[in-house]
Amino acid sequence: MTTTTALTDLTGTWTIDPAHSRIGFAARHAMVTTVRGQFTAVEGALNLDGAEPTASTATVTIKTASFDTGVPDRDGHVKSADLLDVATYPTITFVSTGAVAGKGDDEYVLTGDLTIRGVTHPVDLDIAFEGSSKDPFGNVRAGFTGTTTLNRKDFGLTFNAVLETGGVLISDKVKVELDISAIKAS
Repeated sequence: MTTTTALTDLTGTWTIDPAHSRIGFAARHAMVTTVRGQFTAVEGALNLDGAEPTASTATVTIKTASFDTGVPDRDGHVKSADLLDVATYPTITFVSTGAVAGKGDDEYVLTGDLTIRGVTHPVDLDIAFEGSSKDPFGNVRAGFTGTTTLNRKDFGLTFNAVLETGGVLISDKVKVELDISAIKAS
């Protein structure tokens, strides 16, 4: 199988490959810079319908303890009870509830329920199909990218500090970026 962008080739069940997928995020810090990071432990399944892509579904689980910005002290604080509280809430989950065609070819808006710290809210993910191909190990892979913006306070992530100069330490808005590699079940 050569690389393809044909959605009809996607029908079936797919498993997210955690070694080749990334759930990234970006948030403003001290109102002057952006901190970026990722969750390094993600798993999930996609049930794709190539003939009717809007009938496709997705479930994703992220281990909160895998939060990583590359700065151990900051990561430890975010993992503490002040924010993610990984001891009490070891996972973040997303379960899709629907999909609609997006603005361009192979673009969709995937709607679903996102649960962080035991709080569930609907979110819309802008998703793009990036193509599929057979890897050197015989696996058929499909790639997807996606983005959304969340208000962290909606999910109980309310810790903040007021700055002397005005403003706050952590922005309410968090940008989420997805790079997903999925392997088709045999």
